[in-house]
Amino acid sequence: MTDGERLPEPTRGAGLRATAAVTDAEGLRGAGLRVTAARLAILEAVRERNHPGTDEIARIARARVGHLTLQGVYEALGALTSAGLVRRIEPAGSPARYEARIADNHHHIVCRRCGLITDVDCAVGMAPCLEPAADAGYLIDEAEVTFWGLCLRCHGDGTAGAPSSPATQAGRQSARDADVVSARRSDSAF
Repeated sequence: MTDGERLPEPTRGAGLRATAAVTDAEGLRGAGLRVTAARLAILEAVRERNHPGTDEIARIARARVGHLTLQGVYEALGALTSAGLVRRIEPAGSPARYEARIADNHHHIVCRRCGLITDVDCAVGMAPCLEPAADAGYLIDEAEVTFWGLCLRCHGDGTAGAPSSPATQAGRQSARDADVVSARRSDSAF
């Protein structure tokens, strides 16, 4: 196969992984990053899980490539995020999570009880999709929205979801505190 040829598109199973690796390798090269087995494994881990955290990504990548330090995973995720190949999100009270859905304007819904994160399309259309009452001179190009509530499993009978973790409980308190501060600022502005 010459440099200009592409691998044939697989139809099932492990072959899909090979096509994703070709695409990931092209993405890494296009971003000016070296293509390494670790970076490919990290990209694959982000893509196959629902907003995984760094520890989960490290565990999955280690299973694929062997020894990989947590610091190496953090550094790779930083480079991948800076290059626009993954997106880092940080819901209140939660460690950083990552996703491969990067080329659109979407937001997130976070379950207050179990911490499940779900992608949701933009509330109003094109980016930034929300406009502040005053822009303070900024040229606004994006709005990051996090909706909070209870997922279907957790709001059913109130016992179906996973118990709240200390991080989730802290996130709820931080979100409530931020809402109170925001409400106070809004009240004092008028």
